[in-house]
Amino acid sequence: MVIVTNMNYLGLVLCMCVGALGGKYSREVNEQKASVDGKNPVEFRIAKLNQVWEKAVRMQMPPVRQAELHSDLKIQEKDELQWKKLKAEGLDENGEREAKLRRNFNVILAKYGMDGKKDTRTMENNNLKDHDIREGDIFEEPRLDKLWNKAKSSGKFSEDELQSLRREFQHHKDKIHEYNILMDTVSRTEEIHKNVISPLEGDVKEHAVHQKHSELKQKMRDLNQGFERLRKISHEGFSDDDSEFREPRVIELWDMARRSNLSEDELDSLKEELKHFETKVEKHQHYQEQLELSHQKLKHVEALGDQDHILRNKEKYNSLSEKTREMGYKMKKHMQDLTNKISRDGLPHNEL
Repeated sequence: MVIVTNMNYLGLVLCMCVGALGGKYSREVNEQKASVDGKNPVEFRIAKLNQVWEKAVRMQMPPVRQAELHSDLKIQEKDELQWKKLKAEGLDENGEREAKLRRNFNVILAKYGMDGKKDTRTMENNNLKDHDIREGDIFEEPRLDKLWNKAKSSGKFSEDELQSLRREFQHHKDKIHEYNILMDTVSRTEEIHKNVISPLEGDVKEHAVHQKHSELKQKMRDLNQGFERLRKISHEGFSDDDSEFREPRVIELWDMARRSNLSEDELDSLKEELKHFETKVEKHQHYQEQLELSHQKLKHVEALGDQDHILRNKEKYNSLSEKTREMGYKMKKHMQDLTNKISRDGLPHNEL
């Protein structure tokens, strides 16, 4: 008798999912509809995305991380459904958009530790509260830790400024991790497909490989520019220009815009839009914090066994969870739109 472990089963399911994306898209195979009676509702219209989501729920992924996964899957779903319309109109003849979708899906699997490889990140730590972060090598990146410790002991920063700087350091660490995931995903994808693509597809494959490596190079340039910003702030403190925005993702977009070909009027208009976006990011972070606190309280009352109390807290937790997912999707969609806008109107800037 052959015993199939949960990990092996997950690997098999995800491999099948990736294989489905690489082949023909079929409405019957890849799209699902919610049940009429509501007994077996599906979260996503695309089968492989729903399988990933159901697995995340079964493995009891931490609530904030689960909400982030939900937002990423919703973005992936939107992009795939949009691609299907373009495909039907014959607008993806060379398969570039399809390859990018496949790559993005693989990145999501790796980002949330669902690609069968061990995720070295601490899954249980949502990095929401300062007291949850260890002092010392808190970023697990030697260059970042050295720079952070110098900045912290320099006396140049107020407590509020240190908190803002810490968020930027954490964001940079996350970007490094995303880059490593992307690089690993690209390498494995090339290895898998290099012997199965026919000679007739050689030119298309070579172009796709070149495009992927161009995207990786752009990501590396962004990382280098981000680290240079951290180095400059750590040594010199915040300047007047640095006071424009507080949130790292917004700062990153603003820096990208200032390096672009946008006119002064366009930059002023974008600055106002980024201020609104920053408010959205901060509101989303607030809901993430409330969701984590609600989850902790729910676990506490469940241990006490008061059913009425459990029901009230579960309703509040479910409501917060739904709101956090909704806001997370809107925030990521808005960021995607802003990135595309800057890329389209300014200098070419490949975003995955």
